[in-house]
Amino acid sequence: MVRLSVNVNKFATLRNSRTRQPPGGSAGRPSVVEAARTCVAAGCPGITVHPRADARHITTADVLELAELLAPLRDRVEYNIEGDPRPDLIALVERVRPHQFTLVPVAIGEITSSAGWRPDADRDALRDAIARAHAVGTRVSVFVDAAIAPVEWAASLGADRIEIFTEPYAHAAAHGGAAASEALQACVAAATRAHALGLGVNAGHDLDLDNLPAFLAVPHLAEVSIGHALVSDALWRGLAATVRAYLDVLAA
Repeated sequence: MVRLSVNVNKFATLRNSRTRQPPGGSAGRPSVVEAARTCVAAGCPGITVHPRADARHITTADVLELAELLAPLRDRVEYNIEGDPRPDLIALVERVRPHQFTLVPVAIGEITSSAGWRPDADRDALRDAIARAHAVGTRVSVFVDAAIAPVEWAASLGADRIEIFTEPYAHAAAHGGAAASEALQACVAAATRAHALGLGVNAGHDLDLDNLPAFLAVPHLAEVSIGHALVSDALWRGLAATVRAYLDVLAA
């Protein structure tokens, strides 16, 4: 079965909207740790965080507290830290030793990730990040667009997996028709090439309960990382029920 990794960034975003703690106030809620605990209790086999340099959602303290929560469950729940190869984040990965480090490009001023790595990115910095993660036993995935060239570039860096950037697929799927089919076929081609090169295949960004079933036609898929849509659905369904709904889709 394709594994689900729940991105818990949104819980931290909501929590951080209250930065002061008045008597009886709500700062510190919702708890990122409790959100992860609920996901795991509902059967989720993965937790993802993206600690950005500005700490606008996940903080270093969150990363460490989640590591403590997940340590006794290491054989069944994977911890995925994603982000750019900045020195402090690489050092945090070396300290925490998550199952997976997903290298994601960061653009100045972006609200969320908007594209995969360009093949003209700094190879030395990425290779160094990959080598340092490997040295502590952490698998490395590289976030790429659904195209052949970036997949081959990721393989040349020494990555273990790719993560296909699925926002274009999600947008096309919402409108249907030929564009949706073409976007899906681009993901299929990228996954097929990755597998041929010995890379595992992950995917993420704007996947939801509506577009995920068709996306499972992508071959060799190991993991999907889902945050925004899942947390949004949880506002109406409840978090545990929503996690189970996504797991049901993946099981089918």
